[in-house]
Amino acid sequence: MNSLWTLEDVNLFKKLCPHSFAAFKNEHSFNTYNRQDYIYFPKDASSKVFLIEEGTVKIGHYTEEGQEVVKAILKKGELFGEKAILGEDNRTEFAQSLSNETSICPISIDTMREMMLENQPFSLRIYKLIGFRIKRLERRLELLLFKDAETRVREFLKDLSTDYGYECPKTGHMIVKHPYTQKDIAHLIGTSRPTLNSILNKYKELNLIDFNRREIRLKFEPMHYPLKVS
Repeated sequence: MNSLWTLEDVNLFKKLCPHSFAAFKNEHSFNTYNRQDYIYFPKDASSKVFLIEEGTVKIGHYTEEGQEVVKAILKKGELFGEKAILGEDNRTEFAQSLSNETSICPISIDTMREMMLENQPFSLRIYKLIGFRIKRLERRLELLLFKDAETRVREFLKDLSTDYGYECPKTGHMIVKHPYTQKDIAHLIGTSRPTLNSILNKYKELNLIDFNRREIRLKFEPMHYPLKVS
């Protein structure tokens, strides 16, 4: 199952960057951002799409009350700002660097469309990615509307294990090294940090997980274990 919370695990940078195409290489450059720098804001013109060469980028928006809502956290090789391809005139979200020296490959819409016309598999991959994101957002909305916080935490742990996990050969535990802060996770699953901490600490007390700032150790089979705290 593809992850709900992160984007399709393919390195689109290697496939789409104009530096890979002789016709576009000489007129193209990279942009570098530090941690917390914004790449674009809501209402900015949607004139480009972006590929991540290095670093991590957060996509989100703000409610009318000024609360930040995180839609996704993207990593090396992933694409964002893709709604411009579908005709979006102005951004409805922000993109922010989460790491120092984040390297971004900006691609103008005209260049992107020209590359898509010249390469059918390239074009199909872009539309597949957009369709995947729509389905992901639909599933995320369903969880946010109809499932409790603990279920959302459990689903998030499952997806983390798929995206970032590897099995420890000595213990058989799933080790998950991830780019999220607890604030990011709480925003992604639509709950508060105290509620998230409470659920994680209960799982830790039950010896189901162990965790620190950037790593979670899952001591159960995340795809099958009926994880539920009474």
